[in-house]
Amino acid sequence: MSEAPAISKQEAAAILKFYAEAGVVDLLNDEPIDRFEVSRKQLEEKRAKRGNVNPALSPRVAAATSRKSTSPRLTTDKPAASPIQAASTNITVPDQEKIDEARALAKSANSVDELKELLADFKGCNLRQGAKNTVFADGNPNAPIMFIGKAPGRDEDRQGVPFVGPIGQLFDKMLAAIDLDRDKSYITNIVPWRPPGNRTPVPHEIELCRPFAVRHIELIKPKLIVLMGNVSTQTLLETNKNILSLRGTWAEYDVGGKKVPTMPTLHPDHLIKNPASKRNAWKDLLAISARLKELT
Repeated sequence: MSEAPAISKQEAAAILKFYAEAGVVDLLNDEPIDRFEVSRKQLEEKRAKRGNVNPALSPRVAAATSRKSTSPRLTTDKPAASPIQAASTNITVPDQEKIDEARALAKSANSVDELKELLADFKGCNLRQGAKNTVFADGNPNAPIMFIGKAPGRDEDRQGVPFVGPIGQLFDKMLAAIDLDRDKSYITNIVPWRPPGNRTPVPHEIELCRPFAVRHIELIKPKLIVLMGNVSTQTLLETNKNILSLRGTWAEYDVGGKKVPTMPTLHPDHLIKNPASKRNAWKDLLAISARLKELT
């Protein structure tokens, strides 16, 4: 058997960084570890401590019990989870009281800065546990156009700014294509904390964050709103329709009794994964640009 080629320290560091970001928590040992056997022993120890092991069990029953305990679907003891796995499983579904608290807090904000502080102090959403930053907004709060996405990704969570990294680079190009930039726009998300693994926020997380997003819009008072992707579109327009069927179609969003033109369009993340969709996004951008000129 040929020896594996040597790698440099830089290459080794890059590999370890990749594994860490992927959620790998165990390094390789010299001998393989039978995780099912480890789980079985741990389960037996727990049962013994609780007094659930009956010494009178026949060998056949004991063997059957042992087989059940090693089933992947029935085993309750698992190897230590990564921080991301722990955050994703330690979810507490909020009750109505917690949702009412979010609504009351959001409604009490009289300015964008006050809303930002209240949101940073709000501990009712489980996503805070795994997030590094509360990603509030970016751009110019006095801009006539407001872009709303779903939730921060890894790069946004690290920097505390929405739409950065590869997604942000494409987003900036989209803005530039219609003579906009971050100084002429205001950018935020429905959910201000990164979901573990960049998954889509679940309904109770969206419901907790919705009051802050709604109040955010009311305080900014944009002349035009752009909803980027499914989460922001379905949340604010209160629809179950998919973004692919809604994009490019004008809607209206009520801001303090005023109907604000609202355009659902494709999220930059979708465009990166589906380059062919850029053609439709370009059509939406042209419509957005034309409407914005009418309003300003």
